[in-house]
Amino acid sequence: MSELEIRIRNHPVVKFEKNDPFTFRFEGQEIIAYRGETIGAALHAAGITTLGESRIRHRPQGLFCMIGDCSSCLMKVDRTSNIRVCTTLAKPGIFVERQSDQGELGGMDMHEIEHDKIEAEVAVVGTGPAGLKSALCAADLGAEVAVVDQNPLLGGQLIKQTHKFFGDEELYAGSRGPEIAKMLDTELRKRRVTRVIQSRVIGSFPGKKHVLGVLMENSRFIELQTDRVVVATGASENMLSFPNWDLPGVFAAGGVQTMMNVYGVRPGNRALMIGSGNVGLIVAYQMLQAGIEVEMILEAAPRVGGYEVHAAKLRRLGVPILTSHSIVRAVGRDHVQGAIVARLDEKSRPIFQTEKHLDVDLICIAVGMSPCSELLLQSGCESRFMSELGGHVALYDENMETSVKGIYVAGDAAGIEEASSAMMEGEIAGASAASSLGLETEDAEKRILKARNKLVQIRKGPFSRKAKDAKERIFRMSKEIRER
Repeated sequence: MSELEIRIRNHPVVKFEKNDPFTFRFEGQEIIAYRGETIGAALHAAGITTLGESRIRHRPQGLFCMIGDCSSCLMKVDRTSNIRVCTTLAKPGIFVERQSDQGELGGMDMHEIEHDKIEAEVAVVGTGPAGLKSALCAADLGAEVAVVDQNPLLGGQLIKQTHKFFGDEELYAGSRGPEIAKMLDTELRKRRVTRVIQSRVIGSFPGKKHVLGVLMENSRFIELQTDRVVVATGASENMLSFPNWDLPGVFAAGGVQTMMNVYGVRPGNRALMIGSGNVGLIVAYQMLQAGIEVEMILEAAPRVGGYEVHAAKLRRLGVPILTSHSIVRAVGRDHVQGAIVARLDEKSRPIFQTEKHLDVDLICIAVGMSPCSELLLQSGCESRFMSELGGHVALYDENMETSVKGIYVAGDAAGIEEASSAMMEGEIAGASAASSLGLETEDAEKRILKARNKLVQIRKGPFSRKAKDAKERIFRMSKEIRER
C-alpha cells in the first residue's frame, strides 16, 4: 500500500490540511511528514509498521494505543532511547531508529538534566473533557492554574470523536469532538493558565504543598508545586489476549480513531472490529467514512452491547454484526495478514468446525477501558476495584476530593462514563479545589450545585444506571473513611 493510498485525501466530515511538508531520517530512509504530525503517524503513512521488537521474544511491535499509554512504539530519536513516537511530534532533520533493548542514557549525567520550578494554586493533570472543564472552572473562580498533558494536542478523547454529540445544548449537543476541544482550548487561552504539554507526570508527592514531577519532551524536568491537584488522566483501553495479539496491525479502537481522525492516516484497508459496545460501533462507522472496509463486527456476548441506532446504521451499510463470536487468532508473521474467528458456546469457548478465515490487515479491539489511576494510587489515595467503573478507582466524596486532602479526581479516572459526565465532574472538581482555597466560595457553590443537577439528568439513562449506583457507593465509602 503506497503513501497515497494510506493517507486520507477525502473525508465526509474532517478536512485534513497537510501543510508544511518536511523530511526526517529513518535508518537511512527519507520520511515525509507534515506539521502537527507525530513520528509514528508519519512512519505508518510511509508503510513502516514494524517499529521495534519485544525485548525477550524478539517479536515485531507496532502502533497500538496512539496516546502514549503502552510501550509498543518506543524508538530512538536523535540517539535518545525510549521515545514514544505515537505522541512525539515529527521535526525536520531528526534521526529515528528502532531499538531492541531497554535503551540507554547515552552517557548523560543526571545532573545535566535541566530543572525548572513552576508554582500554581491548582494543577490539572490531563486535558480531556474533565481536565479542560476543571481548569476553566478553577481559573474563572480566580485560581492560578497549570495544566499538564503528555499529548501534543489538548482535548483528550474529544479530538478524535468526529460524531456529533447529543443531549444537552450546554454540553455541546450537535457539535463534534474536535470542535468541542477547540472551543474549550480557545476559552482556556483567555484565562490565566500555564500550559505544560507533551510532558508526562512521573511522580506525585502529597504534602502541605503537593509536588508533581513532570518530565518534558526535551528531557527537561519540572518540579510543579501546587496547593491542589485535579487528576483527570482519563482511561486506557483494555486488551484481548489471543495468539499473535501483539502483531503490528492490532490496534486499540482509540488508536484507530487517532490515526484516522486526527492525522488522516488509514491504519489498514480491511478491518475486523472486536466489540460491539458504543465505542466499537462508532469506530466501525468512522472506519467506513475513512475508506476502510469493515469485514465484520464480533461480539462475545449474546447481544449487541451498544445503542441499537448505531448497530442498525452499520447493518444498513452491509456490515454484519455476529454475536456469540470472537477472534481465535491473528494470522501473519511480521504484521496482520488475516484473522481466524469462531462461534462461542455458552462458556465462551470456540465451537469446533465453526472457524472462519478473514482476509484483513487491521484488527481493532474495543473491549472496554480502565481508569488511569496510577497517579492517584501513588499519591496514597484509598481505592477500590469497581467492575462497573472499569477497574481500580480512588474513593472520593461528592466534591470529587479523594482520601488525600487536596487531591481531586474527575472524568474517566474516576470511573468510565460519557464525556458529558466527565465535563460535569470536572466542573465540580475545579470549583471544589478553588473553593477550598477560599476563592469565590459563593459562586463555586452555585457551579457545584448546577453541575450536580446536570449529572442527575445525564445519569437517568439505562446505560448510566450501573455507573450511578457505583459512584453513590464510592461516596458512602469515602464518608466512612473520613469518619474513622
